[in-house]
Amino acid sequence: MSSLGVAVIGYGLAGSVFHAPLVAAEPRMRVAAVVTGSAERAAQARREHPGARVLPDADSLFADMSGIDLVVVAAPNRVHAELARRALRAGAAVVVDKPFAVTAAEAEDLLRSAQSTGRLLTVFQNRRWDGDFRTVHKLMADGALGPVRRFESRFERWRPVPKGGWREVGGPDDAAGILYDLGSHLVDQALTLFGPVESVYCELADRRPGVSTDDDMFLALTHTGGALSHLWASAVAPLLGPRFRVLGDRAGYEVHGLDPQEAALRDGRRPGDASRWGVAAEADYGVLGAGSEVTPYPTLPGDYPAFYAATAAAVLDGGPVPVDPADALAGLRILEAARESAASRAVVQCRASGAVGL
Repeated sequence: MSSLGVAVIGYGLAGSVFHAPLVAAEPRMRVAAVVTGSAERAAQARREHPGARVLPDADSLFADMSGIDLVVVAAPNRVHAELARRALRAGAAVVVDKPFAVTAAEAEDLLRSAQSTGRLLTVFQNRRWDGDFRTVHKLMADGALGPVRRFESRFERWRPVPKGGWREVGGPDDAAGILYDLGSHLVDQALTLFGPVESVYCELADRRPGVSTDDDMFLALTHTGGALSHLWASAVAPLLGPRFRVLGDRAGYEVHGLDPQEAALRDGRRPGDASRWGVAAEADYGVLGAGSEVTPYPTLPGDYPAFYAATAAAVLDGGPVPVDPADALAGLRILEAARESAASRAVVQCRASGAVGL
């Protein structure tokens, strides 16, 4: 097998903008099927991936898995675990968009399903391949900051008028709200850099009329190694803070703005269209230093294509998965502790969460 046939379940933002284009850009993969119940999205899928089977529901896919080696679950959060389990039992390797599952218990069951079927399972934590995050990782690995005392990370937006949809009006069973959406990325990045967490403090609020779940979040993690991670996600921030502010005992690093890859994908650009994929403009570089001695520091290129390149290598060559699903389980335990903290307005001791790696 030299090329993997990939089925993408769900063709909303995640499926059409992130997964399918990145799968199509990977030389060892091809989009073989798209599952969507929307006639409009089905027409879009046929235009964008001619030759792919376009199916109305997951039952139609699992009834005929011919030519499918890998299933990408990009459907709404509440069905992530169910669809991933069905795909594993159908004999496919599986990529699940974040959040991996609605609960840690569901995630544990999925890990057992992967072990019992012997099939590959991984999680699309694409923000590990943001250029600014890769830069933070490099600075820490090189010792440029010294031991990091405080890590600040933000995904903030100014959207005073709700868009509607299940992410803003769904309940806990939907894993709706900003904690499980952007918070999944923030927690994964913090765990990747600093490892296990011993305690969690969280503040959640629903600020906008018509929104019934959290759209404003602050989360504080105390890592067992001593570092503090302060994480923000908000849809109601009229002034945006720095994307990262990392304070070590030797130097600090601060960067604003967002990695350019998401905007490029939304605009219809694809990896391989230009040699400068994921490259940040010099005007968007962060700064490194201490006190008055601060200078611009070049941002490493972002590399979302690396996720599916590693997934192909894992399936075809027996290499490691790009994201260990145990990492996603650790993140879900923290998100559950965060909800408990927000409800009790207290610090919550976190169940052991293993270190993760880039």
